[in-house]
Amino acid sequence: MSEEKKIEKTSEVAPQPPTSAVFSMFGGKKAEKKEEDTKDEKSETKESKDAEKVTKEEEEAPESPDVHFEPVVTLEKVDVKTLEEDEEVLFKVRAKLFRFDSENKEWKERGTGDVKFLQNKETNKVRLLMRRDKTLKVCANHIIAPEYVLAPNVGSDRSWVYTCTADVAEGGAEAFTFAIRFGNKENADKFKAEFEKAQGVNKS
Repeated sequence: MSEEKKIEKTSEVAPQPPTSAVFSMFGGKKAEKKEEDTKDEKSETKESKDAEKVTKEEEEAPESPDVHFEPVVTLEKVDVKTLEEDEEVLFKVRAKLFRFDSENKEWKERGTGDVKFLQNKETNKVRLLMRRDKTLKVCANHIIAPEYVLAPNVGSDRSWVYTCTADVAEGGAEAFTFAIRFGNKENADKFKAEFEKAQGVNKS
């Protein structure tokens, strides 16, 4: 009997293995953290060695030689003449030009751009030249003849209408009725004054 009681007492007092909670209370997870720190240090060391290896390879790589290619076709510089080289600009203003389509009985836009009065240095004759924006295509080109009459456009104080008997913008001389419109009344008045001044020069 005494031996049985002794065995029972011993089994009751036998210590139980510690739980995870006990380990956490006494810093049981510190070992895991230490392992993680070791892994991080190894990773950083490996990256550092890889970077040093790449830098060393770049330093040892030979420099690429300067490559020069000769052009297959050599283009010569061409001077483009506008036929304005022998003329002096007397007046320039921005405007929009229309021509009257007699068949359809309507106004059609001819172009927007700078209109210039150019005086020939030899003959002293003054012509009107207008080019479209961007393309610089000629949309009006004619002598400012003394018989041309600038008439006010109905309902507008910044545009004029006149009939031109020989415009050569598209090659051969053609007769057109033009309407030219300006950004404001001041520019329209300046155009009329310079137009009439040019007519006086061409008349003499």
